[in-house]
Amino acid sequence: MERFQTITPVDGSVYVERNFATPSEIDRVLGAAHRAQAAWQDQPLEVRQSFCREAVKCFVSHQTEIAEEICWMMGRPVSQAPGEIAGFVERAMHMIDIAPEALAPIYLPEKTGFTRYIKRVPLGTVFVVAPWNYPYLTAINAIMPALLAGNTVILKHSAQTPLCAERLQQAFQEAGLPEGVFQYLHLTHADTEKVMQHDLIRHVAFTGSVPGGKVVEQAIAGRFISAGLELGGKDPAYIRADANIEQAVETVIDGAFFNSGQSCCGMERLYVHESIYDDVVDMSVELVNQYQLGRPDDTSTNLGPLVRTAQQISFVDKWMKP
Repeated sequence: MERFQTITPVDGSVYVERNFATPSEIDRVLGAAHRAQAAWQDQPLEVRQSFCREAVKCFVSHQTEIAEEICWMMGRPVSQAPGEIAGFVERAMHMIDIAPEALAPIYLPEKTGFTRYIKRVPLGTVFVVAPWNYPYLTAINAIMPALLAGNTVILKHSAQTPLCAERLQQAFQEAGLPEGVFQYLHLTHADTEKVMQHDLIRHVAFTGSVPGGKVVEQAIAGRFISAGLELGGKDPAYIRADANIEQAVETVIDGAFFNSGQSCCGMERLYVHESIYDDVVDMSVELVNQYQLGRPDDTSTNLGPLVRTAQQISFVDKWMKP
């Protein structure tokens, strides 16, 4: 049986070791999701909302352990983990609250002899592929609306953050979600592509790199199913002459340094109006000098390591070579 290891950037040790799903396990999960979908779709929206609200409460009840796990799996300072948990709750509850409006039929202008409307219906089973850098925020962005709309969900999380998938399943189980409605699989890259190509998958939600997005497009080509892709970007910022300089500097430096720069929307280029350039540079240097680089399990640390050695080599190759 093929296994994988999660190497923690805290000290280079093996933090998690798991088996990849076998072909029979993959078939079992896909079948369970398919069998559960019709009954889940038939549940009133209010019932689906209630299950999801309860799952959020169950998730938060484990926030201390979750914060430690995030730190050790991907190196984010443990002092910053509550921010992602709070963001998870805010996003999840917002999506639950707006579900009646978001899923309501759209009625079109009247036409004699016709009642015209667009009805939103679930697709079936949604396959969510989530990254390690914001392991809960990125995952819940796709999981929660899919469930609320009446779909079943299968989550494949990064091999760097496998416990996130298990924690989410735990929360939904504790909330009493019907069997098969939310499940996860630990998958190899090859099996991830096979799941995307499976007839029972009706939508793929992927967050990751541009090359990864191309793999998704190629995997589902010719299947005529939809895909949601949030891919890496290059994000500039501009500080205007009339900006509140102190606030602007705090914002852009945080955008560049938070999560050790490993953010989908991390600020990578800064343009500054020439009239305030020197002030911005001075304030930026002063602020950066306040960062405390260290072990992320130390509560005084606010700048942790990059997630793995390969990431560090990639960074050096990209930015440091002449």
